[in-house]
Amino acid sequence: MSIPSYKTVLKAYNSAPQEIRVYFKDLLCLVNKNTRLWEVALAYMFMRVEKAQNMLLYCGVVKVHRADSNFARSVMNKQHLTREVSLKLFGNIFGKAVKSDIQSHLEAAQKLRNKVVHGKDVSDKEIREAIVHILTYARRLNVFVDDIAKFKPFSALRGFKGRGKSLDKKTTRWLMKGMEFAVQ
Repeated sequence: MSIPSYKTVLKAYNSAPQEIRVYFKDLLCLVNKNTRLWEVALAYMFMRVEKAQNMLLYCGVVKVHRADSNFARSVMNKQHLTREVSLKLFGNIFGKAVKSDIQSHLEAAQKLRNKVVHGKDVSDKEIREAIVHILTYARRLNVFVDDIAKFKPFSALRGFKGRGKSLDKKTTRWLMKGMEFAVQ
């Protein structure tokens, strides 16, 4: 990927589907023409990615496996998610792994985020590239998850579950334990 300019970031944002633009709605405030807070924008983008990844696992358990939503939310709020754990749980929930060409966009952005967080020198151009990677990751992950589970993690998620009847809390506990969630 060539290193994007400010205009390339805006183009990537503006060409993203509506639900992604809404999901990352505050990005434009951080990188407007007069205020270009690239490090803050990158932190914001990753905060929203983390939220989407948590919701992806939660919604998957609730929609695909009919878990009790309150119990699943409680487990998700206590679950420590590393990159590896998140990917493993995704596979356990959806029965397939995130495609490597999708995951590669997030990994590229994460490498740069780690440099920023650990006080290393990074250029604004590198941060812009990471932001474009995140927007690409969000778009492609939405398509992938929508194909396999009929919801989009980078969206408002209203009505994601549908009308199906949920399992009781006791059964949900065993279900989530079997999927390797940290359930007590």
